This record gives sequence, C-alpha cells and structure tokens, in this order.
Amino acid sequence: MAKKNKKIKVAFPHMGTISIAWASALRKIGVEPLVPPYTSKKTLSIGTKHSPEAICLPYKLILGNFIEAIENGADYVAMITSPGICRLGEYGNNIKTTLADLGYKANYIEFSLYDGIKGLYRFLVNLTGKNNPIRIIRTINIVIRKIFAIDELDTALAYYRAREVKQDEAEKNYKKALNLIKTADRTSDLKKALKKGLEIIRSTKIDENKEVLHVDITGEIFLVNDEFSNQYIERELGRMGVETRRSLTVSSFIKDAIIPKAFRKGETHLERAERLAKPYLMRDIGGDALECISDVAYADERQIDGIIHISPFTCMPEIMSQNIFPAMREDCEVPILALIMDEQTGRAGYITRLEAFVDLMRRKKRKAQTVNTK
Repeated sequence: MAKKNKKIKVAFPHMGTISIAWASALRKIGVEPLVPPYTSKKTLSIGTKHSPEAICLPYKLILGNFIEAIENGADYVAMITSPGICRLGEYGNNIKTTLADLGYKANYIEFSLYDGIKGLYRFLVNLTGKNNPIRIIRTINIVIRKIFAIDELDTALAYYRAREVKQDEAEKNYKKALNLIKTADRTSDLKKALKKGLEIIRSTKIDENKEVLHVDITGEIFLVNDEFSNQYIERELGRMGVETRRSLTVSSFIKDAIIPKAFRKGETHLERAERLAKPYLMRDIGGDALECISDVAYADERQIDGIIHISPFTCMPEIMSQNIFPAMREDCEVPILALIMDEQTGRAGYITRLEAFVDLMRRKKRKAQTVNTK
C-alpha cells in the first residue's frame, strides 16, 4: 500500500495514551504516524454531527478523530475492530461510507483484534506493502512492550495521585514519564525509560497516613481507558483520595487476544471472566459484559471499597450488565456505581454523583472499622 519514495501518513483514533504505542510501531516499519489533535469538544461535535443519533459515544469520537486526522493530511485511517455481538464490528463499514459521503479521499484500513498475532503481522504487511519478518516482529515486540510499560506507569500514577500532598503533582510527573516512553524505540531504551519514569512518579511527595479508598473501574473498554470520554474520572477520584484500578486495560486485552498462550503468565482477564461470571452470566453476550460481571465478583472477593461501571448510552451489552448487578448484590457486598455517558452528560451532576459515592464508601469503611475494633 505504501507508495515508493513517499512515506504514507497513517492515523489511528485516540483512546487514552494508545497513540504513543502505535506511533512507535509505525515509525519502526517506515510509516509516518499522524497523531490527530487530542480528542476535544470540537472532535466530539464533528463526530456527533455526522453520526447516527443512537450510535454509541466511542463511535462518535473515533469518527471525529478520523475527520480531524484526514484534514491534517492523513493518507490512511486505521483502527482495531472486533467480531461478535457488538456494534464495534459495524464501525468499519459505517465509517467508510460516512467518509466517502463527506468527500474525504483517505483510505480506511482495520485490524481484527481476535486474528491474534498473525492478524497483526498481516495488517502491518498490508499497510507497508513489504514483508520483512525481522522488522515486523521487532515492531510488534516494541508496541506490546510500550503498552505494558504505559499501563505500569498508570498504576503508579493511581497510587501516588490518591496520596499526593500537592494537588496534580503526580500527574505532572506522570507526563514527564510518558515523554520518556514516547521517545524510546528500542527494547533496551524502553527498559531504562520505564525505570526512570517510575522513579519520577515516585518522587511525588505523599501523605503515607492518608485515608485512601480503593475503587475498581470497569465497563466498556474505550470509556474505561479514554480520559476525555469518561470525563477524567480517575483524576477526579484521585483528588478525593481514591486509588483507582482499571479492570479493563489495553495490556489485558493484548494478553488475551494477541500474545500466544505459551507466553502468557498467570490467569488472563478473559479466563478470570469466564470463571467468575458463570453464576450470573453463562455465555458471552458481546462487548465487555462478561468481563464486567466478573469484575464485580473479583472486586468483592478482594474486599475493594467500591466499583464503578462506565458505559456508553445505548450500549446493549453494558445495559445487560447493569441489569445483572442487582442480582449480584445478594452475593456481593461491594458498592456499585453505574455511570452512562454520552455527548449530553453534564459535568456538574457527574461530579456530584462521584462525591456522593465516595462519601458512601468512606462511611461504610469507617463503620466496618468501628465494628471490628469492638
């Protein structure tokens, strides 16, 4: 697909910090990454304007990302898709048709997630027009390692942000650490960058005696990992003294779908989902529903202070999840907050709900501590 003597410009949609990993991959195989402007209200407005009214929020944001990328010179727009009972599998045809109707000439290309590592290899060959096994394997290696490194930084950020003395210091240090990961395109450099990045985050001054709550965040994977679409929920909770943990991460998805079974360590998220969700949901019904049900059971098993379920408006698999949660309360004591997001979600009411949930968890925790001391 690549033209001779000209590097094609390829854009992916944003989903949190994923652009750092895919940009490295594209550079390594000789393709120029075009990172569209980070998702904003303008992006959402563009995507909403050209989307079906009842389609879910991630679709609108992805379409907005693509339109902004094409207007900035992208030759190709590419994304990960997935088969199964979810509208994600229909994104491709709808997006291609919409872009063509709007008169945009950029090509659309996609990689089906559950084609595994072989599918990822074919995707890179098709994108570049070259079959260089050593180069492509090195590319796959660095992109996977970067995703895991970024998730490790995210975990460190969650710990320090909930305990920091000076508000937003941990996040400032995290951004410095991300820049180190961004520029490391060799395995040896990445290891050094991760080590240095963690040191920077750990330099954040914290109050080790602070009362901290622990909350798992689950739901539709795009909303869980994309801070714009979830209205910076982890930052807001961190400011309230809550340490967050994403139950759904890009690295957990990679571990399930891309990394061969022989190279995996421990139980994957999907394997745990199939084990813990069975009493409430016997089979996969699409999207991330099976994982979300198991995440509630897993949070309760670990006696976490609470779990927040985030889903896009009209997402049927997550609507099914939320309808199963009441039945789970017979066995699970963990408090659950369900948040439904779309382009109309107001920030003030959203923050009020978070504050009320944090207050509920804190009172519940203090009551339990009082009972245990008697």
